[in-house]
Amino acid sequence: MVVVTGLSGVWDVGNGMAPLSRAPPRVSVVMPNHNGGLWLAEAVGSLLGQTFADFELLIVDDGSTDDSPELLAGFARDDPRVRVIAQPRQGLAAALNRGLEEAAAPLLARLDSDDIARPLRLERQVAFMDAHPEVGLVGSWALQIDVNGRPRGRRAPQTEPAALARDLERTNPFVHSSVMARTAPLRCLGGYRAALEAAEDYDLWLRLAETTEVANLPEYLVSYRMHDAGVSRRQSLRQAFSVRLARAAAEARRAGRCDPAADLKAPPDWHAPVSVGSFYDKDAALFRWLDVPTAPPADCAAPPSRETLLGLSHAERRLAALALFARSRSRDRGEARVARGMFLRLCLGRPRTVVNAVWSLRT
Repeated sequence: MVVVTGLSGVWDVGNGMAPLSRAPPRVSVVMPNHNGGLWLAEAVGSLLGQTFADFELLIVDDGSTDDSPELLAGFARDDPRVRVIAQPRQGLAAALNRGLEEAAAPLLARLDSDDIARPLRLERQVAFMDAHPEVGLVGSWALQIDVNGRPRGRRAPQTEPAALARDLERTNPFVHSSVMARTAPLRCLGGYRAALEAAEDYDLWLRLAETTEVANLPEYLVSYRMHDAGVSRRQSLRQAFSVRLARAAAEARRAGRCDPAADLKAPPDWHAPVSVGSFYDKDAALFRWLDVPTAPPADCAAPPSRETLLGLSHAERRLAALALFARSRSRDRGEARVARGMFLRLCLGRPRTVVNAVWSLRT
């Protein structure tokens, strides 16, 4: 028997490289998947072709009904680093937490099943984390691509830890698919919180940044696919609301108060009576007004003040433009007149955002 020590294990060369023992890998890559068969092969292939090979790939299949299970079985059969974890449909946060629970490595990396990792991605991030033990999370810049892989733009957020800590208070400066973090702190924090649906990553980064430094590498290490099924397009209203909850919770923690989001068991319903008197009371009132169908609304929620309207974030302004567009067509002439006036004020604040939002609605 001839024995050699290699990546993540001890192997018997005389027996077809059969593993005698396997040490934990350096990195666990967690990839949640739900009906992602269209781009799954490209995403998995981008990881199996990494220059850094000492990793395991945990693919959590969250109740897929397309050809994903067959594809995943093939990946696991062809490469021992791939492990498929199948579960009934439970949602993104549950799939991510299952991957976090199963991870064997001290470092955990993320990639969505429709995105692409550049060949040097893991190598660059592992080297950075080894050289900076004070950093608990590192992301990178990202290229934006369309459904066919054609360039759509670039995302180049801040890279310095101090600047990122400030930016986190008002926005999410991390591309989720680009992130690598230390596994132990993520587990200590309880992982992702399902109640902050569509912004569970932002909430986790806020909590993590309170205990460790965070950073971004100034390199385009991933390609982020933009398409209509993406979370930001599909759940824009819920995402914007969850972002507000995450910020309110972080503000409470910074003030030395208990985290008010810790008691949330599910994403709050801003229409529910229980929202009255809650820590998100004012936010719920705003989103009751924002939450209108594309047809003229049947009822009239109280409109926000001018100060509230002009203080909305970029994403919220788009939602407000769509709400005002719908209300401007109300059969109630008074409501329609008020909506048109508010629309003009919103245009004065950020005309391009408003025009783009309404154009996307009409087309």
